[in-house]
Amino acid sequence: MTPGVRPLIAGNWKMHGSLAEAAALAAAVQAGAAGAPAAELLVCPPFPYLHLVAGKAGPDLAVGAQDCHAAPKGAHTGDVAAPMLKDVGARYVILGHSERRADHGESDAMVLAKAEAALAAGLTPIVCVGESEAQRLAGEAETVVTGQLAGSLPEGFAAAGGVVAYEPVWAIGTGRTPTEPDIAAIHAAIRAHLAGRFGKAGEGLRILYGGSVKPGNARAILALPHVDGALVGGASLVAADFLAIAAALG
Repeated sequence: MTPGVRPLIAGNWKMHGSLAEAAALAAAVQAGAAGAPAAELLVCPPFPYLHLVAGKAGPDLAVGAQDCHAAPKGAHTGDVAAPMLKDVGARYVILGHSERRADHGESDAMVLAKAEAALAAGLTPIVCVGESEAQRLAGEAETVVTGQLAGSLPEGFAAAGGVVAYEPVWAIGTGRTPTEPDIAAIHAAIRAHLAGRFGKAGEGLRILYGGSVKPGNARAILALPHVDGALVGGASLVAADFLAIAAALG
């Protein structure tokens, strides 16, 4: 952990659940949120359930979205603007997730534009970065990740308390995770980049680890230097597992 930084445990529900399931999961996480004072808890449901989940969240549980458009409004069928997310109760928005980068061809420039839109709307962006398995095997992981940071983070990112999430692409949903030294090395490189670009403000920004985080490995991962929380995928769909990850902070 980074000294003096309150960790963030964020749940990315992705494209899962029904209305009833979202309501039940939100209620269960909310019920357990008061028992995790060491961490800030955040859930990011699919767009159709965002308003419902925000209505069930209390002061101990934040709600975020999984994406936004770069424009504040306009003729963009099927997209959602950042001010709309803010209007229904979102406080955070995940941007640049590897699934968006791969499935929708999102470039660093697109992520940058979305992050700027999020900041303008008063949302806190969680910008995701991460290397493919081929890039890691080629020894390019740090270069890829710092390059994504350079191209994806807007100038106002640090002042607004933006969050970075490191998610090695090959670890997402596979049950595989990098070694603890590998995670620590990438997080140290991210911290150095943030401090070099944003100065003192960059030293206090939260850096999350994501990629097959579960109760069984959370304690070891969250104890690593510069790991200030987790972006949780599959395990966030089970309230007990999500809360157990938060409880691993002690």
